[in-house]
Amino acid sequence: MKIPQVKRDFQGVCVTATATTVTQYLAELPADRRAALEAVRQTILTSLPAGYEEAVNWGMIVYQVPLARCSDTYNGQPLACAALASQKNHMAVYLLGIYMDDQVRERFEAAYRATGKRYDVGKSCVRFKKLEDLPLALIGESIALFSVDEFVSRNHGLRAMKRRLSIGSSVPVPAASMAVRTDASSDG
Repeated sequence: MKIPQVKRDFQGVCVTATATTVTQYLAELPADRRAALEAVRQTILTSLPAGYEEAVNWGMIVYQVPLARCSDTYNGQPLACAALASQKNHMAVYLLGIYMDDQVRERFEAAYRATGKRYDVGKSCVRFKKLEDLPLALIGESIALFSVDEFVSRNHGLRAMKRRLSIGSSVPVPAASMAVRTDASSDG
């Protein structure tokens, strides 16, 4: 089941809900944005651990855990670990995995700032206007951090913690389920 998309019209800058494939999504973009998102896409595809799939979902190019691998999601949709989007005033790369762990997010921010590039972020995205604004190597490192199994495990650990917090339980989340992985070479 696909989530219905709202058609957006921002003078050809945002992709409309008509794109159902990555090729269509990219083809609908102006040339400069298409080139930038294709470069970021190649970095993601090169760094993405085995087991994720690329799709168009939620009006974006999404890198997700297939439902065949993990069907127990809060909304019945695949778990997205990353995404690319063309928005009205910027492009964005969504790095959902780094926001599951404060230490990983803080290390990402420090490494990003150390590049000297403008650090422009939203709740789970890095915004950029030109490809040169984005540290591609760091994006690739961030994509490579979590195997599918670890991403699913962390996601389920966070969901369990939220459920416990919502019912007032003081049961802590096991530290092992939230540990930061230091060996990003495994593609589990």
